[in-house]
Amino acid sequence: MDTWSLLSICVLLGLTTRWAVSLNSYSGAGKPPMFGDYEAQRHWQEITYNLPVHEWYFNTTDNNLNYWGLDYPPLTAYHSLLCGHVASLINPDWVELHTSQGFESSAHKLFMRATVLIADLLMYVPAVVLYCFYLSEGSNRKKVCLVLCILLYPGLILIDYGHFQYNSISLGLALWGVLGLGLGWDMLGSLAFVLAVNYKQMELYHSLPFFCYLLGKCFKQGMGLCINGNFIAVTVLVTFTLCWLPFLTDPGQVLQVLHRLFPVGRGLFEDKVANTWCSLNVLIKIKTILSTDTQLYLSLAATLLAALPSSIKLLTKPTLWQFKLALVNSSLAFFLFSFQVHEKSILLPALPVCLLLGDLPLPAVWFLQASTFSMLPLFLKDGLFVPYAVTSSAFVFYSVYLLSALEHSSEEELQLKSLSLLPFLSQSPGQFYLSVAAMAGLSFMSVALAPPARLPDLFPLLVSVFSFLHFLGLLLYFNVVQIAEPPSPRRKNPKKTE
Repeated sequence: MDTWSLLSICVLLGLTTRWAVSLNSYSGAGKPPMFGDYEAQRHWQEITYNLPVHEWYFNTTDNNLNYWGLDYPPLTAYHSLLCGHVASLINPDWVELHTSQGFESSAHKLFMRATVLIADLLMYVPAVVLYCFYLSEGSNRKKVCLVLCILLYPGLILIDYGHFQYNSISLGLALWGVLGLGLGWDMLGSLAFVLAVNYKQMELYHSLPFFCYLLGKCFKQGMGLCINGNFIAVTVLVTFTLCWLPFLTDPGQVLQVLHRLFPVGRGLFEDKVANTWCSLNVLIKIKTILSTDTQLYLSLAATLLAALPSSIKLLTKPTLWQFKLALVNSSLAFFLFSFQVHEKSILLPALPVCLLLGDLPLPAVWFLQASTFSMLPLFLKDGLFVPYAVTSSAFVFYSVYLLSALEHSSEEELQLKSLSLLPFLSQSPGQFYLSVAAMAGLSFMSVALAPPARLPDLFPLLVSVFSFLHFLGLLLYFNVVQIAEPPSPRRKNPKKTE
């Protein structure tokens, strides 16, 4: 079978998996008064379609911000407006102001699921295919296998098609940014990344590597590229201006949008997220003993310190390999240490880890499985245990088999040969299987067993802390790999993008 036939089958399998998951329940289905994220996305279509732009982010009689108020950047609002217009053409009841709240019907569910699939097809899937064929090494067959494994990553599928969001748009735009920079099209890459940030503010997790990579190239190649850097700066400013143009006529509008995007009042973390502060809160009640301002400054300092070594390394050695590792290390540092982190934010470091599946398959598969497992309490709340179990099992099987992950686990291939003094970073097939078995055990215990009456959050907390330990260990590992500076282990003659 030729390459394009195999690729078509793999893409079709990825899309079929997505649609199959979408046939299950979704966040807040039939659960008034707030319902869930599905209703949030529908409500934003209602608000943007019916109200003038200057009311989108303000609390008014027609826009109750306590009922799924818009809290993403303008590009998300414009996307909601576009979907709202299409929805109104099909059935105006779907976006009727006030009366459509909590609207649920089979036709509307089909429409909403279709909007996610179309976004995936337009933004994410093409970027994945192009990355695998133009920025990864190996035979065409290996590249096709890499496409399949990335498209089968269960975390993104379950959140976008089960829980219901449009993460494939922001992640797809970020991946287009990586493609642009990797192929030497820095202005186009910068444009794509700015659009990603203006769709979801959490894309700031990736901002330091983009900035350091471009600045490092400017320093290394001298004045000629610095002139190019000026064009990049203009591109960034013009793109931001165009995205925010309807709000720039009034400073109050800008401040209100920023207030909605960065809600400090929500606290250090929500629910049982698998990051440092939630895990540490088991022993030290940080949210109780520290003021909000202190929590904010502490998390900011910890995040910058955790991301600093990776950023400095990228600044001094701006290659594509360093860039991919820095994306992992920066976004994971933000997830583990920053302020107001949601469990779904683990998708931000998961994207660049997907890009390492062909280079470091064992740690990449391990991280991606742990990232999906870390969101288990959310999946259980949404009635997605069966899709979670099936997609996770399929991902581990296909990734381990197709990428030969367990066969590439020597110290040399994990880039730890010269780091024998750090045995805690070692990763063996036995450890991997033990970890996956523990995740499976905790998953089934969370479903089958009732927690003690005194500890109603026992299982979500165990999932959170167990996942956090994986993320912390892998953050150390990826930092060591980046700073130790060996080339990609699966490449004999790695190409540099200076």
